[in-house]
Amino acid sequence: MVWTRLSFSWRFAALGLAWLGGAFAHLQLAVLPDQGTLATLLGASLAGGAVAARWPHARVLLVPVAAVLSFALASAHASWRLADALAASLEREDLVVDGVVASLPQVSEQGVRFRFEVESARFGNEAVRVPAVVQLGWFSGWGGAPQDAHGRPARAAPADPLPEVRAGDRWRFAVRLRRPHGLRNPHGFDHELFLFEQGVRAVGTVRPGAVRLGVSWRHPVERLRQHVRDDLIATVADRRAAGVLAALAVGDQSAIASDDWRIFRDTGISHLVSVSGVHVTMFAWLAGLLLNAAWARAGPASLWVPAPMAARVGGVLAAAAYALFAGWGVPAQRTVLMLATVTVLQMGGRRWPLGLTLLVAAVVVCAADPWALNQSGFWLSFAAVALLLAASPEGGVRQGAPLRRAWLVLHDGARTQAVATVGLAPLTLVLFQQVSIVGFAANLVAIPAVTLVVTPLALGGVVLAPLWWLGAWVIQQSNGLLLWLARMPGAVWTAAAAPPWAQVAGVFGAVLAVMPLPWRLRLLAVPLLVPLAAPAVPRPAEGRYEVLAADVGQGSAVLVRTRTRLLLYDTGPAYGGEANAGERVLAPLLRARGEDRIDRLVLSHRDTDHVGGAGPLLDRWPVGELLGSLEPGHRLLGLASSDRRCDAGQSWTWDGVRFDVLHPPASDHARPLKPNAKSCVVRISGPQGSVLLAGDIERAQEAGLVATGVPLASDVLLVPHHGSRTSSTAAFLDAVRPSVAVIQSGHLNRFGHPVAEVLDRLRARGARVVESPSCGAWHWDGDGPPTTARCTRPGTRRYWHHPG
Repeated sequence: MVWTRLSFSWRFAALGLAWLGGAFAHLQLAVLPDQGTLATLLGASLAGGAVAARWPHARVLLVPVAAVLSFALASAHASWRLADALAASLEREDLVVDGVVASLPQVSEQGVRFRFEVESARFGNEAVRVPAVVQLGWFSGWGGAPQDAHGRPARAAPADPLPEVRAGDRWRFAVRLRRPHGLRNPHGFDHELFLFEQGVRAVGTVRPGAVRLGVSWRHPVERLRQHVRDDLIATVADRRAAGVLAALAVGDQSAIASDDWRIFRDTGISHLVSVSGVHVTMFAWLAGLLLNAAWARAGPASLWVPAPMAARVGGVLAAAAYALFAGWGVPAQRTVLMLATVTVLQMGGRRWPLGLTLLVAAVVVCAADPWALNQSGFWLSFAAVALLLAASPEGGVRQGAPLRRAWLVLHDGARTQAVATVGLAPLTLVLFQQVSIVGFAANLVAIPAVTLVVTPLALGGVVLAPLWWLGAWVIQQSNGLLLWLARMPGAVWTAAAAPPWAQVAGVFGAVLAVMPLPWRLRLLAVPLLVPLAAPAVPRPAEGRYEVLAADVGQGSAVLVRTRTRLLLYDTGPAYGGEANAGERVLAPLLRARGEDRIDRLVLSHRDTDHVGGAGPLLDRWPVGELLGSLEPGHRLLGLASSDRRCDAGQSWTWDGVRFDVLHPPASDHARPLKPNAKSCVVRISGPQGSVLLAGDIERAQEAGLVATGVPLASDVLLVPHHGSRTSSTAAFLDAVRPSVAVIQSGHLNRFGHPVAEVLDRLRARGARVVESPSCGAWHWDGDGPPTTARCTRPGTRRYWHHPG
């Protein structure tokens, strides 16, 4: 048999890959197998294992057994987690929960967010079951969740601050909970998976009537982390530097400003300012060095346990302690498991090839956390190690004079960084559609500075606070270089999302480029990399257009693309703090679609749920013209190449597609009308049909449009004001006669949009109603009628997603 003739390494590799394949297969499921199916799969895998153990020639069966067992165990793990769910009947109800603050509270201007371990819950006088861990937001003001007119958390009244929330405190909260429901957009972040992996099965807000019940003995590490963070923030006056130090010392990234994150991303050093594998591994290495030196002088102890073994075990324990103190985040957990696996294998007496060691570590990580296979950090971490192993030339101890040895160390460090930069660039493009061109230079300086200087100072400050001042000074000096690099022309290369074949070819090309091969062979990587770095972007034909209504929550954002032009109608809401739809939703979407310019940005009116994401887009993308109903002096005016007021009667044609502005009349801008009444209404028409983007117009504006006799009939209607009862009158809908009505609104939003009467009016006229909470992003490519358009959520649904 072929199996028996294979070496141990090949057989173990086959089993490891089968295990990873089984876990990956379970991640593709929209619905998990039932308990009977899982029991059958587990029984079949045990039977296959027994057969393989009895007959050596049947041991090839261990490969499918490993895959089936991995699939079944991962599915069982997921089923157990899914069972810890909030009943739909309890969503948005006033509940009373007793429990303990289980995480480091994240404080912002709006309030505080934290995870809460529920001990008991009541609905009225009845005990009810809620998930064991929920994520709560307690917003400033009156102890509930006050919001402004556009659905954002309102700022606190200075006279009514929140009580201090500390990890380990026991509280009784009045809360309103809901099941996690994230935004679903092409190439967007899967927030529901993030919460599922963390074990958070409900989110909610604290209502008035909170009572602190005392201090529990639980979560002492989280309590210590909070104490350290508070001391650090109080000690370091520079808030930007303090945010980085807090991220490195206790794993709290909430104090890092969005502008700083942008600089870190553009220079390719984001992995250095969060507790990741680099920091945990470096901590283990330093601890191992110290323990090895100390253990060698420990006398009898070094005879019982050799110093190298003690150093390896001690390094892993030190890494685990650091990861725990830094919040025990998923990336840190993965690294500790990797280090522990490598240590156990080294202690086992068998010589394991480095590649096989890496595969075993991946299997262990996947067994503990099967959802890691869906995380970009998992692939980047293992790919980095694999590339460095594959590209490392044979070598030994550096010989020669001290100066020469120092030069060789620097040379090797630069080469290692070059291999990591070049080798990981294609995978970074696959995952994020952008890669830092200046990342090699930035990391060459930042890796030693952050790992060997700033991180030790951040941790040393826990014992000796003045060390934080020195760490802040180093950060301040580094920021100037990073800012200069980030502002260099061409600092970041962006590319549209490539087809799967180009992604595979690009990753293979990267491996070829960094392998220690003759340069003529490595040149073959170039044609493999080009389709990934500069993929062809499919665009509509002349006279046609495509429409994508993004899922931005309670707000509006619509992309319209012709053969050569792009129009963006509104930019979605601000989510509170520095978060907004422009940064979180539209920027990744534009990058993935290969858009390097917004030819016209239409901001229908000034409300935050329509313009909240405009700032980051105007800062990052060239915008040819801003067209809108913004008042003179608005903060967004002047950021585009040109500004123009939106007036009825304006029109233009792009690539055979006509755009007409139907509202507001020029005279309305001088009238004391509320912003909704001045919404910029745009009708798009071409051979494939027409679309009406109606903003937030209300009854009076709808009646005015009907009375003027302008062409309103459209195949697709962006329903005005998110389906509010203020809009979508019968006369207006009779004039539009849409076959598809798209409603952009937030899941379980506080306004109750869309209202039932609007839905009834639309359906009575034969319109197919599309709601963004159940559809996600709505994409009409124009090749068929709008009723054939695609919804992102149903098409990409996995078992952890909200049903919509």
